[in-house]
Amino acid sequence: MRVTFLGTGTSHGIPVIGCECAVCRSDDPRNKRLRPSVFVEAGHTSLLIDATPDLRTQALRAGIRDIDAVLVTHTHADHFLGLDDLRVFTQRAGRPMPIHGLATCVQDIQRVFPYACTEKPAWPGMPSFALQVIEPDVEFAIGDLRVRAVELLHGKLPVLGFVFGRQFAYLTDCNVVAPGVVESLRGVTLLALDALRYRPHPTHLTVEAAVEIAGRVDAKLTLLTHMNHEVDHERAERELPERVRLAFDGLRLAVNEGEVRVLD
Repeated sequence: MRVTFLGTGTSHGIPVIGCECAVCRSDDPRNKRLRPSVFVEAGHTSLLIDATPDLRTQALRAGIRDIDAVLVTHTHADHFLGLDDLRVFTQRAGRPMPIHGLATCVQDIQRVFPYACTEKPAWPGMPSFALQVIEPDVEFAIGDLRVRAVELLHGKLPVLGFVFGRQFAYLTDCNVVAPGVVESLRGVTLLALDALRYRPHPTHLTVEAAVEIAGRVDAKLTLLTHMNHEVDHERAERELPERVRLAFDGLRLAVNEGEVRVLD
């Protein structure tokens, strides 16, 4: 399995418009963070988790040519407003793009993108979506990948994390990871986990809280993501425990059960 971090920032992205803080002015490319998304590949199958407003830039930078399906964690703007950019993939493949999410997410997509949710788009250049409702804790297959969704809380909002066997778990935009979810993830090879900032936040994990959860999951490697401009990459990594690091935009990993390797 290959995992590419397309974006590791918040809804603002880093640098934040008009901000003069040290992280926003940093020359460290790891501090340049687009909105949060990952691309997962295995065998002949490729999945996108969330379609951010930066999708076009992310796809070009990562050299993405095909997407078999999209998994949606939730329908906040920074996670789904890039769905219109899927038009190039639906046109190239000649079929609707399967998009999987909670029933509430499917309803939001139908409301925001009605032109893509019809049986046949009104114009050839429009995207076409095949919306599919998924339920937490029910494993399903997409091509060569098996996926299990887990329910998290983002404040009071139920959102989904996605788990790929014992290889990879992606949990973003959450402040509560239930004990049962933590137990189900124990020993996963790669864990990607929300860690917005150091100060408390009502809907996101802090760096400290994420590190505590990482210790209970005991993944081979935990990568923190969805970080804002209070988190400087180099300084934060010096303070993190062993086997916990920060993800960064463009990071590509080969993940096998029990092994994680950085790809050039």
